[in-house]
Amino acid sequence: MHKYQSAFESLFTVNMGHKANERILIFSDLIREDEKISDDDRDRRIRLHETAVELSRFADKHYGSTFFVDFPSTLASGAEPPISLWSAVFGSSILDTLAASKLLHPLLQKSIDPASLKEAQSIVFAEKNSVADIIIALSNNSTSHTNFRKLACIAGARFASLPHFDPDMFATSMTVDWHALASRTSRLVDAVNRAEWVELNCPNGTTMNICKKGRRAEGDDGLLTAEGSFGNLPAGEAYMAPLEGESYGRMVVEWGPTSKLSSPLIITIKEGRVLSIEGDDPLRKRLEAKFSENQNCRNLAELGIGTNDKASRPDNVLEAEKILGTIHLALGDNTGFGGNTAAPFHEDYVFYQPTLTLIMPDGSKENIIDKGNLLI
Repeated sequence: MHKYQSAFESLFTVNMGHKANERILIFSDLIREDEKISDDDRDRRIRLHETAVELSRFADKHYGSTFFVDFPSTLASGAEPPISLWSAVFGSSILDTLAASKLLHPLLQKSIDPASLKEAQSIVFAEKNSVADIIIALSNNSTSHTNFRKLACIAGARFASLPHFDPDMFATSMTVDWHALASRTSRLVDAVNRAEWVELNCPNGTTMNICKKGRRAEGDDGLLTAEGSFGNLPAGEAYMAPLEGESYGRMVVEWGPTSKLSSPLIITIKEGRVLSIEGDDPLRKRLEAKFSENQNCRNLAELGIGTNDKASRPDNVLEAEKILGTIHLALGDNTGFGGNTAAPFHEDYVFYQPTLTLIMPDGSKENIIDKGNLLI
């Protein structure tokens, strides 16, 4: 019996709400030969792939109709996955129709215009019965902010995204009381949705004014049982896409996706986009390269609030952004959760001991987090 068997069972029964005769698709990615990663990260990614294989075997044994796909890692989170995964999830008929309609290439390139995207959604929805019912994304790079994921959910698939996952999380942050977490997350979402602006201040010098006008906060509570639902696992956040072109301030970034930076980076935000980066950590050059490839990568894409009281790891952004009382900000794509900026990139940065203040339409203020302590 696999050591995570009880966690595997909870994943399908509690988080995904598996029903009889549903089709399950599990995918993972492989380390590319050109990737330069640490020994620790290499070990985690090898274990991640091995666990994805074990999860697919478990699912096929207990639930049947399970398929597994792996592929070389994409170049970044937010990049579209390869056609092999599209084919496994959507089937050849949908892909042939998308290709014949000259929609497949712009979907894969993330260059599709809104009208064409709507046409693609109609094509997928018309053949939704050929799409997988449950999708477990155990790839290192995230597919959350992709056309692939959005179209799968349009077809009714329930999609769990676990980017940068460490299998040890099955024994920690995945053991949270999901219903208590859902209640806590809902309260935060309701509070944030009363505001027009959000002020963020942290002891490390981070100070941001984030515009929420016209945008809706949502909750990621790990209960992905409704048709078309999507979220991270481990879950636990209230999140929103700030209104483009308005937010401003300074982000002092101390942690990257899988490790602490050698020294902090200071990212200046003006009119909702990165204006400049100061600092010596290699993350600076990587971000500047992304900005050169696509200016939309500069977009301030997300504000999130962690709500998982079993999450504790600062060295893995998937869990770190869920730590109760933390804040995370992301750059890049936000089209999957209410924003209007498409980019082949989405990366989160976590901030600790934040004070978060809501500014209401009448100008009044309400603190909902004080130095990392939730007040509601």
